[in-house]
Amino acid sequence: MKYSVISADCHIDLIWLPPELFTENASAQLKDRMPYVTDGEKGPVWVSRKGAYFGLMNGMGSAGREYVPGIIHRSDRMASTGLYEDGKKGIRRLSEPDLRLRDQDRDGVQAEVLYGILGASMRLDDPEASVEMIRIYNEWLSDFCNTHPHRFAGLACLPSANVDAAVDEIGRVAKRGGLRGLEVPIWPDMPYLWEPQWEPLWAAAADAGLPLHFHTIGTRKPDWEHLPEIYQRRAFAVHITGFQMEMSKVLTSMIFTGVLEQYPQMKLVIGESGIGWIPYILDHMDMEWEDQFKDLTLTMKPSEYWYRQCYATYQSDKVGIKLLDELGVDNIMWGSDFPHPDGVWPDSQQFIQQELGHLPEQARFKITCENAAKLYGFPLE
Repeated sequence: MKYSVISADCHIDLIWLPPELFTENASAQLKDRMPYVTDGEKGPVWVSRKGAYFGLMNGMGSAGREYVPGIIHRSDRMASTGLYEDGKKGIRRLSEPDLRLRDQDRDGVQAEVLYGILGASMRLDDPEASVEMIRIYNEWLSDFCNTHPHRFAGLACLPSANVDAAVDEIGRVAKRGGLRGLEVPIWPDMPYLWEPQWEPLWAAAADAGLPLHFHTIGTRKPDWEHLPEIYQRRAFAVHITGFQMEMSKVLTSMIFTGVLEQYPQMKLVIGESGIGWIPYILDHMDMEWEDQFKDLTLTMKPSEYWYRQCYATYQSDKVGIKLLDELGVDNIMWGSDFPHPDGVWPDSQQFIQQELGHLPEQARFKITCENAAKLYGFPLE
């Protein structure tokens, strides 16, 4: 396989998984607490008996929303390929390996990194059952990726609401093989990453030798249902425009807490974070460290940990590309965000050319291919 474009941020969402995946593979005592598919007003929906709602089967985005033409331009572009109509017919283009490859070939992408089931644990609202759900998903994902290991790099989800269970899952995944990274799901009210309860997870991740990932899902949506529609639209615009900025807390926490100091071989990835804000945060961390925080257990400036161990993915960020000298061309990875409605599929090549076409060939290749290939083990030669 000759690689020219690798997407470092793609997704397999719960609502596109085989409908009986969880109920057929759960232990007997947890089978009736798993997500399953039932009939809904607008078609089959993923739910749980405890009242969780995951969205329409084969719906739009991680929340399984209904596709409505003319609302989101990027969704209209995806719909033009028949993606959602196929989904209604039970054709799971996103979770059937060969069908997914066709869609990536359409977009000029030779390999992809797969994040998965974002927010599903939080929605399930059943800590014990969520551990089982994540184990089942990771098993399925490993088998999925093994069908075409030169095209798929899957990330194991971790039950981050239970650190002990997360540590156990890291050990199980590392022993089994087949997945190439670890993803710590974020939820709005999760404990701060600088709290000591996370330390066993950092140690287990470092011992496994797998890159550690955090993918943005944003903050909890404000309570706006009681407001007139125009106010709801304004609130949603504020919410959706600024959600990536929450990743600054992940980056500053992992550096100031000393995790990257303690584990210098650990690689940290912040997914779909955007990149234009990062130079400011790096500079500000350095300033605060110099001014008042040199008592922290860091042996070098905070920004140096970024350059040594960190990566960020983005799908479109014209401002960030202007700041590559500050970001470091080795620390940035492009991703299409396929198949989410804020992604750029099936127009990735157009976006790459528009935003990166002016760069030297070596820099462009690093961002769109080489950095991800080295991190996830796709052989370039």
